[in-house]
This record gives sequence, structure tokens and C-alpha cells, in this order.
Amino acid sequence: MADSKRPAADDLGGDASLARPYARAVFELAKAEGGFQHWEDALDLMAAVAANERMQALLDDPRLTRADAADLMIRACGDDIGQREANLLRMLAENGRLDQLPMIAALYRQLRDEAEGTVEAEVISAMPLDDAQKAAIVDALKKRLGRDVQLNCSVNEDLVGGAVIRAGDLVIDGSAVERLRQLSSALVH
Repeated sequence: MADSKRPAADDLGGDASLARPYARAVFELAKAEGGFQHWEDALDLMAAVAANERMQALLDDPRLTRADAADLMIRACGDDIGQREANLLRMLAENGRLDQLPMIAALYRQLRDEAEGTVEAEVISAMPLDDAQKAAIVDALKKRLGRDVQLNCSVNEDLVGGAVIRAGDLVIDGSAVERLRQLSSALVH
């Protein structure tokens, strides 16, 4: 049960149709090499660099060529990436897709999870969950989905109470805000 908060593809607002072919290609390469974790780490790093506000400002400079953009990203990632990852950055830059790196990383994780029979679930609660609550959520989702569950937890005090759980296409909104919205809707109709 991890508590690291990585954005899911649905949370990124990017264009999955643009990112999907790259995510699939990297996934197939990682599968052939047996290096799922290596590529996940590299994609997470490259996505974080691409999403950095200062980096985005540099990449948006119209005077910067696509080759220069790739070189800038490669230098920013430093020794944490190798030649294959640098080649991916060059290809993304050449095709004007560096901005898709966060979506590529999220889609790659989904492909890896599917291949490994796991699902990444996000729990947003009004208060921090204790270990027993986390374990109960993992057990319930595992029974419902028939897959191992990787749990990512975060706190949003605006929920007032309850929690929102997202796992793949499944969304369970048990927040107090949602219950109040349903009550309000019922009173209006």
C-alpha cells in the first residue's frame, strides 16, 4: 500500500490519444527488456521535468528548435536517463509531444498495472486514513475488482467527511459533499 500521489491519466487533462502510442511503445520495449520499473522511473522523471513551470516556459520559447528542446530536456534529466530515454525525448520533441510526457507516464503505469494484474486506486478522504482503514479499502477493492490493488491516499479537507475512491473506471463518491448534493437535488425535484 503506497501513499505516493501520482496523477492518474484521468486527472491530467491531456490528450490520451496523442500519448497512447508512445506509452504503448515504451511499454512493449520495457516488456521485451523485463525493465518495467526502470522505464516507470525514467518516465516519471521526464514527466516531472516537462511539467516544471520554468521548463515549460523555456520549451514554449518560439526561438527554440525542436532539437534544442530535446537537448534541453536531456540535460535537465542528467545522468538519471540513458541513451534509450534520450532517444525517446528526441522523438517526442521532433513530433512536438514533450508536453505529453505526464500523460505518457500515466498511461504507461496503466498498461503495466494491467499486465501485472494490479489496479491503482486513489482514495481522497477528509481526514488521514489509518492502516486498518487502508487495509479494509484494499481488501474490498480486491474482492470487487479481482485484482491486486495499489493504494494512493490523499487528504482534501473540503470533503468535510467521507471519501472518494477511484480505481480504473470505478468511482465511489461517499463524501459528505456528494451526499449533500444528492439531498439538495432530491429536495428540488
